[in-house]
Amino acid sequence: MSPFLLTRTLPDGTTGADLRADVLNGLTRTPKELPPKWFYDARGSELFEEITRLPEYYPTRAEREILVARAAEIAAATGARTLVELGSGSSEKTRHLLRALRPGLVDYVPVDVSESALTGAAEALTEELPGLRVHALVADFTRGLALPGTPGPRLVAFLGGTLGNLLPRQREVFLRSARSLLEPGDALLLGTDLVKDEATLVAAYDDAAGVTAEFNKNVLAVLARELGADADPEDFEHVAVWDRDNEWIEMRLRARRDLTVRFPALGLSVPFAAGEEMRTEVSAKFRQEGIAAELAAAGLALSRWWTDEQGRFALSLATAV
Repeated sequence: MSPFLLTRTLPDGTTGADLRADVLNGLTRTPKELPPKWFYDARGSELFEEITRLPEYYPTRAEREILVARAAEIAAATGARTLVELGSGSSEKTRHLLRALRPGLVDYVPVDVSESALTGAAEALTEELPGLRVHALVADFTRGLALPGTPGPRLVAFLGGTLGNLLPRQREVFLRSARSLLEPGDALLLGTDLVKDEATLVAAYDDAAGVTAEFNKNVLAVLARELGADADPEDFEHVAVWDRDNEWIEMRLRARRDLTVRFPALGLSVPFAAGEEMRTEVSAKFRQEGIAAELAAAGLALSRWWTDEQGRFALSLATAV
């Protein structure tokens, strides 16, 4: 077998159809909303990488700290011969885990919607870790996933706190789907940002340099390019707020004036009143007992819990029950 194999399970045209559906469903309701996946075109991905280096944005550093400190423990606890990573992107942080799992690790299965990100990561990894087989899947893991035949035990990793971008019902569906990928002896490694003081949380999503604001507004550039929308970024301001009841951060775009955004590709006009907000991201924060309960509801038992030194972020290891 070649050290690198790529399989596309995402049908051509899926992304465009999904964007049209999300605009039609999300911008014709009250309050208006779009899912955060539309931030991540090439420019959005660049901006997010810049965000991860900002002093206010602690999650990436905190998760990396745990991976560096605990990768050997994770490897010993799982004995994984296959690592499956959902939403792998550049696989940058995962390298700590891959090195710790060697030499027993045989296969790495990164899953992402971006073929270019998968190819770039795979080329680097097969050179860096000779003998590692990489079977990349161009797929949307939120639609369900069929994994290639690889040796067990398997470790399925979902890092970066991305679980928090899903609403509670979506998290329930996702965790049940992740559970369906596991056989006896397999495990799930989950990264989650933790509840903390409001000032720290809001600053992480509203940095002083304005990078997150530009990232938030990038969704308007995506709508303009893909659907011909005539939204002017200057007509909107970036807003980040902490919802105490739901324990999540919301990112929104607030209209500075009365305006109408036209979508010629959809034959749609969307009015905004001055001050009206469109939600573009939810980022839920978690507590250990909440994570344990959500995992249990999906048929998973929390077996290990690690945090960074300041207790800002957690990695959970769960097994199928």
